[in-house]
Amino acid sequence: MTPWRVGGTPDAAGSLERRRDIMVREHLAGRGIRSQAVIRAMEEVPREAFIPEQLWEHAYDDNPLPIDEGQTISQPYIVAYMTEALELGVSDRVLEIGTGSGYAAAVLSRIVATVHSVERLEGLARSARERLDRLGYSNVLVHEGDGTLGWPEHAPYDAIVVTAGAPRVPPPLLHQLAIGGRLVIPVGPVPEFQLLVRVRRLNEDEYRTEELCGVRFVPLIGAKGW
Repeated sequence: MTPWRVGGTPDAAGSLERRRDIMVREHLAGRGIRSQAVIRAMEEVPREAFIPEQLWEHAYDDNPLPIDEGQTISQPYIVAYMTEALELGVSDRVLEIGTGSGYAAAVLSRIVATVHSVERLEGLARSARERLDRLGYSNVLVHEGDGTLGWPEHAPYDAIVVTAGAPRVPPPLLHQLAIGGRLVIPVGPVPEFQLLVRVRRLNEDEYRTEELCGVRFVPLIGAKGW
C-alpha cells in the first residue's frame, strides 16, 4: 500500500501519528476492543486521509466527523467495534453498505481478502474510489447503487456490514450471506436511533440475531430501507 503523507511539516505528520496511537490505546483497547487484527488495521489506516483537510486536527477524536454530501465518517470506536463484531478471517469476502469517504472499507481491507462497498451517492462513490486507489487499497471495490439491495453479483459474502440505520434488516442482505456468515447492522423503528445487531446465517433458512448496543447512524435510504 502506498504510504500516506500529510502535507506540511514532519512535525504535523508526527503529531497525527501520536494522536492515532493515543486513539488506539485509549479509545479502542482501553474500551474493550480485543481483536489484534482490528487494532493493527486501525493503527495502519490514516483517518486524516478520509476527511477534509480543515478537520485533520480532529482526525483522532473519538467522534463522527462531517464529509461530503451531508454525510459523516463514524467515530473510530464504532468502526472498530463493528469490525470486531464481524468476526473476520483473512480469506473472507466482505460487503459494506455505505462507503462514505472509504475509511471503514480501508480498515476492513487490512484484515480480509476482498471488500465490496456499495454507495448510493454518485459523488461519494467516485471520490472514495479515487481516494482508495490513490492510497493503494487495491482489494476494495466501490460500486454505486442501492445498498439495501446488496450487491448480488459477487454474493455470497462471509460478512456484511451496514453503516446506516435501517427500519428492519433488508431481506436481500440476508440472502447474500454465506452459510455461517455474519451481518452487522443498525436497526430501529425511527431514523434517529438504532440497536446494533449481529445476524448469523446458520443454514439455508435459519438465522440467529444478537443485540449488541445502542447506536445512532444516518438513515439507510433505498428500496428496502427508509
